[in-house]
This record gives sequence, C-alpha cells and structure tokens, in this order.
Amino acid sequence: MTVSGVLPASLVLLAAGPPEPQRRLLEAAAPALAAALGLELAAALDPAVPVPQLMALHRQVPAPGAPPQLVPLPVDPGRTLADGSCWAEAVGAWRQPALLLLDADQQESGLPAAMTALLRQAAVPLVGLVQWGLPWQGGLRRRDGLPWLGVLPAAGEDGEHLALALPAALKLGCAQLRAAGWEAP
Repeated sequence: MTVSGVLPASLVLLAAGPPEPQRRLLEAAAPALAAALGLELAAALDPAVPVPQLMALHRQVPAPGAPPQLVPLPVDPGRTLADGSCWAEAVGAWRQPALLLLDADQQESGLPAAMTALLRQAAVPLVGLVQWGLPWQGGLRRRDGLPWLGVLPAAGEDGEHLALALPAALKLGCAQLRAAGWEAP
C-alpha cells in the first residue's frame, strides 16, 4: 500500500542517541522503514548545513506519481548547531514534518517521552514514533500517551505482520497534523 497523495513531499527521519548507535540505527532501519511505508529513501541530510537543506525540503514539490521521500537526519535532533540552536529547532522553524525512530532498547528509558517533548517544544510537526525491533508492548505504548505509529521488526525477527499497520498509521498521523493546522508548502 502506498501513502502517496496523503503525505507531504518529504518526511525527515529522526533518531536520538550518541553518534555511533544513532548511525547504526538509521542505517539498519531507514531502508526497511521506507519500504514498509511506500516511501523513497532519500540521501541523508548533511549535519553541517541545516538551513539550505531544510529550505529545499520545505519548497519541494512532488513530481506527479512520485512517492514521498524519507530523509534521514544522521545526528541527534537535540544536537547543538553553530548558532546555539539545535537541529530540532531548525526542523521546526521550516515546519518540516518528521518521524521519530526509536530502537526497542530505548523503551527502557525516558528517551521516547523526552524526544517527543523536545520536538513539540521546537514546533516540529511530529507525525509519530516508530519502534525498530521487538518486543513490541502495544498496551504500554498506548498508555504512555505518545503518538506511536507502531513497530517495524528488525531483520530476522518474526513479526512482519506488525509492520502491516504502519502505512495506515502514517496516513492517520498526517491527517491529525493537518487537522491541527499544519499545511504542506
């Protein structure tokens, strides 16, 4: 199932944590997530030059029939930029919708809630959170009050059926953003 026509031209894929684990998470999960969502995986943003890249994404008009793009950010969105702001603030300033990817191991910390709070504070149009890897504890995720879209099992994990709900959850997340006032450029 494709999500074309419902999504903006691009979604920034965010992941939190120290550089090496964050890089490994994006390398492992981004291709599988793009495929599961029917998105085209774009080249990662260059961490050194946020403004020109986010401006280009903001102004991007999708080609007719082209799938939306998933654009990884290869640094933690809380990372400080040269001007003293952070990547989350830059993404929010350009009103660039984003997905937050979290490893299953990160569920044992306050990181999902802390990152959601950071992104909301920075006015990032957060479509939702996706967990990479099992186990998935749906009941706990529903109770934590965060905008979870679901889980994508890691390579070799049994649970592919869980990923089937992701495209519909992504559409719903985008519809909720639009209902809250977000508009694509």
